[in-house]
Amino acid sequence: MSDNSEKIELMKELIKKIDLYNYHYYTLDDPIVSDKEYDEIYYKLVDLENETGVVLPNSPTQRVGGDILDKFVKRKHEHRLYSLMKVRSFPDLEKWTNEMRQFDKNADFALEYKFDGLQLVLEYQNGQFQSATTRGNGEIGEDVTMQVRTISSVPLHIPYKEKLLVQGEGMMTKRALEIYNRTAEIPLKNTRNGVAGAIRNLDPKETAKRKLDFFCYSIIYCEKKFKTQEEMHEFLKENGFNVGDYFKICKCLDELIKNIEEVGKIKKDLQVDIDGMVIKLNQVAPREEIGYTNKFPKWARAYKFEAEEVSTMLEDVIWQVGRSGKVSPVAVLEPVELAGATISRATLNNIDDIRKKNVYLKSRVFIRRSNEVIPEVLGLAEKYDFSKEIEEPKICPCCGEALVKKGPLVFCKNHDGCKEQIVARLTHFASRDAFDIVGLSEKTINQFYEDLGLRHFSDFYSLTKEKLVGLEKFQDKKAENTISSIEKSKHIEFARFLYGLGISEVGIKTAKDLAKTFKTLDGLKNASFEEILQVEDVGEIIAQNIVDFFRDENNLNEISRLLAVGVTPKHEDNQKSNKFEGLTFVLTGTLPNMTRQEMTKLIEEHGGKTSSSVSKNTSYVVAGEEAGSKLDKARALGVPILTEEEILKMI
Repeated sequence: MSDNSEKIELMKELIKKIDLYNYHYYTLDDPIVSDKEYDEIYYKLVDLENETGVVLPNSPTQRVGGDILDKFVKRKHEHRLYSLMKVRSFPDLEKWTNEMRQFDKNADFALEYKFDGLQLVLEYQNGQFQSATTRGNGEIGEDVTMQVRTISSVPLHIPYKEKLLVQGEGMMTKRALEIYNRTAEIPLKNTRNGVAGAIRNLDPKETAKRKLDFFCYSIIYCEKKFKTQEEMHEFLKENGFNVGDYFKICKCLDELIKNIEEVGKIKKDLQVDIDGMVIKLNQVAPREEIGYTNKFPKWARAYKFEAEEVSTMLEDVIWQVGRSGKVSPVAVLEPVELAGATISRATLNNIDDIRKKNVYLKSRVFIRRSNEVIPEVLGLAEKYDFSKEIEEPKICPCCGEALVKKGPLVFCKNHDGCKEQIVARLTHFASRDAFDIVGLSEKTINQFYEDLGLRHFSDFYSLTKEKLVGLEKFQDKKAENTISSIEKSKHIEFARFLYGLGISEVGIKTAKDLAKTFKTLDGLKNASFEEILQVEDVGEIIAQNIVDFFRDENNLNEISRLLAVGVTPKHEDNQKSNKFEGLTFVLTGTLPNMTRQEMTKLIEEHGGKTSSSVSKNTSYVVAGEEAGSKLDKARALGVPILTEEEILKMI
């Protein structure tokens, strides 16, 4: 068989796969692969067609969309809808912009979000909303007028009185998804799944429950003539359409790349899901000459971001014991590339979460990795005959004790005899934000547990250089440094002491707020539930956790042992002013004269707070040399940026 024949056979197999994926995606609203996997197969077919010069009659590269559901009335579009050709790299984008300049040497480009929702066409006559139609296959869609009428951001009346056809995206915001899933019997996998299911629900009342939005980005038909995409954008705004909060005109390739990269860094913080950016030739006049392929307008492109969601096989579930005794499931995955990392494990919160997401052992699941955090299992992609139900354990996987059920969670109550709990508690106690004992990793503390019999926080203070020398990787110098750090940790700020105790749900910020309010250990121990509840950001669950912690005899005995060996927690109220009260700062880069710890302390002394991530709620970013992505994100969000000198002047 010739090389070309082999490639054609491979093309046939790829077409079968793409047809199956299209059916699940467009017709059933139940995708079985991620966008990233689909794109890889699709572009493999495109490359093979280019290599062989052969395009098979049933190739999906020659048509748009998929089959139409029969439960809605079909409607033929007055004007054909096109897809957007994707560019896979900035060199590809450069090549395209150069081509556009051949038609207009002064061409500039409109840059917009590529929304990840459900495409819709809206019709207006005499200023009144008439109908809404799904994109369908680009030529025939479905009448979803009653469903779309429930969307608050779709104007029912507009100032423009002539016939108007507009195109946009039905969307479900992340906030709307979160609210809906709180009470949903079957939670939605993602916002796109949420909007597609809502628009294609025969009952408009059910559509309304999902609080959808509509973002308008294109005019399909209008008697008014426009010179640029920018004019169209302004016309849509003037007529009350929601056009989103991002639209830029870029004069050159460098501007396009800069803005695309900036959006790529902040996209996870947006309320709407986007999977790329749309770039259009701003000038309208050359578009007719530039023309269309069978599927795409040649004067527009879509730049797709790297996927943050893929599907893979869930091979196993292991149950891990945390420092509080909570036993939590972790998904063991067939390794898959996602957002620049190889992912082999992901979060599953509890058995209720597993049941809601409808996932099974040996099933294909969707996973997401956002903001470089631990990946999360989103839901089921495909179940097989050999898939099995995930069982909740009855005994502790570490110590074998019977587990106790508390709501959707299970706990091991063997506080003093379960190794995983003890090692996790000791590791937390020694961590930087707690007692800051230098050089004690979880692996080292596991060694202390096995070889030196460490079981309690106070046991750290019984260690000596002689006990450490001779352990693996402990020479004289390391042993001396460790003992010195342990001794130094006895004199500790009250907030870090509280954090180190490992009270459930009490993070370092809450610990600081508690220390500031109650000043002393006795003050907090003797505080009532109602008094604790008055502390900023402390809710009923955390308040009850604190009360329960200080009622537990084991905890009180351990605190007594710590005090007996010389641990002296002390609250120092160093606040000098309220200049920064209510302000949140993010530090990035190397400051010229201060460490980040010193700058954090300075900000807190004047009533401010620091955060590790930039968001729309950030008041200022303090940037030094070699500031990285946080600085870029601040610029993209319009967050004010300060130097060390400027913040000192503010004080």
